[in-house]
Amino acid sequence: MSQTIVDGFAFCRHGEQREGSTAVAALPRLAAEASSQQGEVRWSFQGGRHPKGYPQLSMVVTGEVSLVCQRCLLPMLHSIDTQTKLVLAHDEPEADATEQALDDDTIDVIVSGTALDLLQLVEDEALLSVPLSPRHPVCPDGGPAAAPDKPDSPFAVLQKLKK
Repeated sequence: MSQTIVDGFAFCRHGEQREGSTAVAALPRLAAEASSQQGEVRWSFQGGRHPKGYPQLSMVVTGEVSLVCQRCLLPMLHSIDTQTKLVLAHDEPEADATEQALDDDTIDVIVSGTALDLLQLVEDEALLSVPLSPRHPVCPDGGPAAAPDKPDSPFAVLQKLKK
């Protein structure tokens, strides 16, 4: 078995740990959202048990990915820094029941089996952190966003031409 494909329940039962880093280019869905294939995503997993006895993974994902600012269309760096708790279930009905029993919006319940791909979870988490419409807080000078926020009305332009 690969270093990143694990039996999720055994991983949690034994309190195993995994950590590493993966290039953005090696995560195809994230790479498709990025403006550059450069950079890497660092990740770590810790198996354990939820206080109510459910198998639980603690996941940390950090890194930077280059995106395109939707205002000025220039590249921008987006920082990824997430910490997530995932409770494992064997199937959808069990996941639904576990989610109701936990009644905690900060914990996600996922269906797992004997082949849980940790890199897929890393990529999912990185994608969830990417904004729908990425924008610089303040666009660099020279981009289209440097133009005035409110253009002159067509009538004002005609009035200027008339003079």
